[in-house]
Amino acid sequence: MPGGPPGTADDGPSGGRPDGDALPPARLAYDPQTWREIAYLLVNLPVALVGFVYVVTLMSTGAGLAVTVVGLPLLAVGLRGARQLGKAERARARALLGLRIDEPSPLPVRRTGFFGWLWSSLKDPVGWRTVLYDFIRLPWGVVTFTVTLTGLFVLWPVLPFVARALTNVDRALVRGLLSPSDELERRIAELESDRGVVVDTAAADLRRIERDLHDGAQARLVNLAMGLGLAKEKLLEDPDAAAAMVDEAHGEVKLALQELRDLARGIHPAVLTDRGLDAALSAVASRCTVPVKVTAELETRPAAAIEGIAYFTVSELLQNVSKHSGARSASVDVWRADDRLLIQVWDDGRGGASLDGGTGMAGLADRLGAVDGLFVIESPVGGPTVVTAELPWRDRRDDDAVR
Repeated sequence: MPGGPPGTADDGPSGGRPDGDALPPARLAYDPQTWREIAYLLVNLPVALVGFVYVVTLMSTGAGLAVTVVGLPLLAVGLRGARQLGKAERARARALLGLRIDEPSPLPVRRTGFFGWLWSSLKDPVGWRTVLYDFIRLPWGVVTFTVTLTGLFVLWPVLPFVARALTNVDRALVRGLLSPSDELERRIAELESDRGVVVDTAAADLRRIERDLHDGAQARLVNLAMGLGLAKEKLLEDPDAAAAMVDEAHGEVKLALQELRDLARGIHPAVLTDRGLDAALSAVASRCTVPVKVTAELETRPAAAIEGIAYFTVSELLQNVSKHSGARSASVDVWRADDRLLIQVWDDGRGGASLDGGTGMAGLADRLGAVDGLFVIESPVGGPTVVTAELPWRDRRDDDAVR
């Protein structure tokens, strides 16, 4: 994260155990880890036999019937079942070998009908790697079962070292064939999750806009129409009463216009479109109950979507400052560092803010995460609170070119 606070870099997932959680060295003594490794090696044979029979049956039946209408669907179902075998093997390695393996990303759920389901199943790399794993495991399962069982009676003094060597091969096989294939696959899972967040956020925004229109401006316009109708009826009978009704309706029109302006500002403020992030954030700061200093060092403007997320992030944070912080002053700093837009909101309030504090922080973190952003809170009890948000910089000219 260029220019960001320390400690926020993405460490990334690990395919195995972290260095700080390494296995204890093998010893002559039979400790609990040694017994778990021996149990893993003894179970290898029956598990490998089940997997081998499954794979051979799947491949022979599916490939043999591929020329018929049931062959490829049967193979697709078998590959999805192989995923479950891989999941069971990862769980066994986790329980007995202490091997932490990330679960591969699930198959995407798309409403593309039968052929979409069939194609995504047949080209699933996770299923095919599990098939390969189960196919080559049977001879290795025979070897490990035989050596371990013999070692319990003949080579028991050195069996802990033998078991560690054999299970290291198992660890390599699990890591190589049952872990997520690469960073791309992991990235696909993240993007699918982020897409769900974006869809949920958009749906929530639409419900909020609909509710605000229904409860606010729409109700006032209905009252306005009724009032003008009554005034029309009384225009000839009682001109003074009609004039009073028209005057009241005029006040309703002003209130409805103000509510519509507030609603439009909540969707996308005009000042942000016309004058950019600096002016829009200054307008937000002027409505805060705490004095706020705004500093925006931006020579060019980011894409409209990034500007909008930055604006609403600062707006939400300043609302929290007004409502919850008890601060006497606050500041907003915005700047560009390489290809990132950084935002830092500081206040001298009571502190104690967190993502699970019920102040909308978790929603902000999800919204930023959906566009490859970061959201970091440093808020010790007693203050001050520093919230750092980071967004990808996307040039407005590129955004216009795409449109």
